[in-house]
Amino acid sequence: MNKGDDRTPRAVVLLSGGLDSATVAALAVRQGRSVYALSFDYGQRHRVELEAAARVARQLGVVRHHIIGLQLNGMGGSALTDAALAVPDYTPRAEGDIPATYVPARNLTFLSLAVGWAEVLGATEVHIGVNAVDYSGYPDCRPAFIESFERTANLATAAGLRRNPFKIVAPLQNMTKAEIIRQGVALGLDYRDTISCYNPDEQGRACGACDACHFRRQGFQLAGLPDQTRYQKNNE
Repeated sequence: MNKGDDRTPRAVVLLSGGLDSATVAALAVRQGRSVYALSFDYGQRHRVELEAAARVARQLGVVRHHIIGLQLNGMGGSALTDAALAVPDYTPRAEGDIPATYVPARNLTFLSLAVGWAEVLGATEVHIGVNAVDYSGYPDCRPAFIESFERTANLATAAGLRRNPFKIVAPLQNMTKAEIIRQGVALGLDYRDTISCYNPDEQGRACGACDACHFRRQGFQLAGLPDQTRYQKNNE
């Protein structure tokens, strides 16, 4: 059990319930952090990821798992939050082509709230599973954004003013999906508790066709490990 006390460094870990964020949480636990997991109910159509996040939090024995409610679906603009937009199947894209599943300002918003909670907890680290190698082209997954946000967080908070700066930790930034999976397996993480799909069915089975499913399935193949993801029958 990852029990928090005053002697153990505290870390807020953004936990979506997907493969990457689960690996980041497992890494933080292994590194001896008291992990406070933070998830968001932001109107996403793949809301079953919150159930996955709860499973991962229990598996890792985090100190606390907190869910914040937002209404990003109210402004639309993304296939993940707007029911009128279809979740596209995976297709290779040119560099700089932003996919329909990009949610405007999502990581900017999530990190801002994570820093706020970290300040309340007295934590100086916020961990996030962004990746700039096997990803869908989201601008808020790039190293330049993470570095810039860290500077902004320390300008905008009392903790930063008091010279107790925050660190935005993105350990998967330059890893391939296969490397991430191997890392998680080495940590003893059971990926059956996670879901990466943007368009799962009511039973929580992955569609097998979206970007997230493509990169997850490819990652297990390249890692040489069995993919135990529950896919819908037509995509098994």
